[in-house]
Amino acid sequence: MTTETPPTESAPATPAPAAAASTARRAPDPAPRRGGGALAIAVLLSLAAAGAAGYTAWTVWNMRQELGATQGLKGQVDTLQTAVDGLRDDNANLRRRLSDADGVNRSAREEVLGMAERTKNLEDAVANLSERSLNGHDALLLDEAESLLRMAKERFALFGDASGALSAYDLADKSLAGVNDSAFAAVRQNLTAEREALEAVQPKARANDLAVLADLRAQIPTLPLKNIDSQAGADEDRSFWQRAGNALGSIVRISHDEGTPLGLADDRLARELAALDVAHAEAAVLAYDDRARADALKRVDATLVAHFNSQAPSVQTARQRIATLLASQAKGNEPKLGAALEELRNLRSVHALKAVTPATAPAHASSTAPAAPATASSAAKVSP
Repeated sequence: MTTETPPTESAPATPAPAAAASTARRAPDPAPRRGGGALAIAVLLSLAAAGAAGYTAWTVWNMRQELGATQGLKGQVDTLQTAVDGLRDDNANLRRRLSDADGVNRSAREEVLGMAERTKNLEDAVANLSERSLNGHDALLLDEAESLLRMAKERFALFGDASGALSAYDLADKSLAGVNDSAFAAVRQNLTAEREALEAVQPKARANDLAVLADLRAQIPTLPLKNIDSQAGADEDRSFWQRAGNALGSIVRISHDEGTPLGLADDRLARELAALDVAHAEAAVLAYDDRARADALKRVDATLVAHFNSQAPSVQTARQRIATLLASQAKGNEPKLGAALEELRNLRSVHALKAVTPATAPAHASSTAPAAPATASSAAKVSP
């Protein structure tokens, strides 16, 4: 911005000082001239113009500086704009990728949910198969246990085989131990009680006593009698006339009766009576009648003492066997079997009823379920 100065007369401006000096020498002029005021004004205007020009120059310089700074800022703004555009592109790419990732995640989530549903169905199928196999396994073990208990009961009732019954009870207990249902614990308790009752009668000792009695019964007919066998041995040393006298003297014979059945019988019946008493003892052992067994064995021992040759080794051996049988530990009442078998059958019947009841309920519900939609459809037809 420039300011114009008013035109001044250049010719009289230069000689003005000289004229002033000459006039001053001549005489003082009390009234000033009009040209000095114009000069002062001109100087002031010149200073103002110079100030304005300087201000203008300073303003232009500042504007140039600001323009240079503005150019630098414009370059920075352009750089920032480029960076912002790049960030916008990156953000757009990120949004695009996030959208793609969201789609992938959604599809992956659907697949995971599908896999979870399939896994659940598979677990249910495996659980059903496991339950069926477990039920089949338990049913097989229960059938085996029931068969063993029934066999033990019948064998003991028919043959008195306590050892066989005890072995069958051990196997049945092992079978019940493999059942996963805790409801059959009561069966195992009854089974344990019956097994302890079988063990209390000492099956092995009882079987040994039966074997000894059978051997003794087979040995009694060979034992030597006291009178007949000794007389037969003595007759071999006598003469013919002595044997004839003894034969004639035996027609009429006087003997003392002690009031026992054996006193009235011939000595030859002693073997049969002893064998019958041994058989009675065997029957008492099988019937778990300890008193009858002891009485029969005592009668056999008394018969051996009264009618058999006590000095013979076979008779002494037979008496020792009888003493061993009297001191045997195979004693006790007959065990009662069958409680465990009845408990097992009752529990299996209850479980069978529980298994049948849920199976029939859904069938009944499915047969009655279609009635509701039919009613709704009829109501829809009636309503406008």
